[in-house]
Amino acid sequence: MPVSPTVRVQEAPFDPAAESAALTAGRVDVGGLASFVGLCRADDGLSALVLEHYPGMTERAITRIAEQACARWPLTGCTVIHRHGRLEPGAPIVLVLTASSHRAAALESCAFLIDWLKTGAPFWKREEFADGAERWVEAKAEDDLAAARWGGAP
Repeated sequence: MPVSPTVRVQEAPFDPAAESAALTAGRVDVGGLASFVGLCRADDGLSALVLEHYPGMTERAITRIAEQACARWPLTGCTVIHRHGRLEPGAPIVLVLTASSHRAAALESCAFLIDWLKTGAPFWKREEFADGAERWVEAKAEDDLAAARWGGAP
């Protein structure tokens, strides 16, 4: 039976080490823990990235993606945390943790999750620049291709 993922959408920062420890605490069935932390980059003079979302809708979409990963791989745990609000360069944006008895399942499911989060999590991203300019971030074809390699939408 697939595990139930932990999904949080929050403005506050997260602690990857504490989240990893919480996911694996007292577990002797974990043979591999895969993690991904996405950070805000400072491309082209970016001073901040603002992520907007609809509460409830975003959590449901991310939960659906995480449940698909839990059904597809033999995971013993799964945590997805995505931040919203105004994030400056270097700030963590997203955390994906997957645990399994086997490293391949942990690694593959982590890659699946981050690929699908890029395209399937409903966030609107606005870039703010040092010169005062702003622009909305457009979807990228390479993100769609990365998600497509896993098959149909979760």
